[in-house]
Amino acid sequence: MPRVFIPPPLQKHADGHRELDIDATTVGGVIDELERRFPGLVNRLRDGEDLRSGLMVAVDSTMTDRGLLQELTPDCEVHFLPSVGGG
Repeated sequence: MPRVFIPPPLQKHADGHRELDIDATTVGGVIDELERRFPGLVNRLRDGEDLRSGLMVAVDSTMTDRGLLQELTPDCEVHFLPSVGGG
């Protein structure tokens, strides 16, 4: 199962969990399962059918631009991270 890391600002909305094993095949599936376990958390991760503005997802060590559609392997790590801008 993918290992999902909960960012510190969201841990209080996930009963203090820092990481969880989630049985899902896409990032969207991860978010759906997080919502099932921790009602209301979805609003902090997703805006409709997209990731919330200012949020990125890294699978293993690679940032993805596929958002909720990003496919996952059973042994991957999923990290939700704030977007970083600048120039």
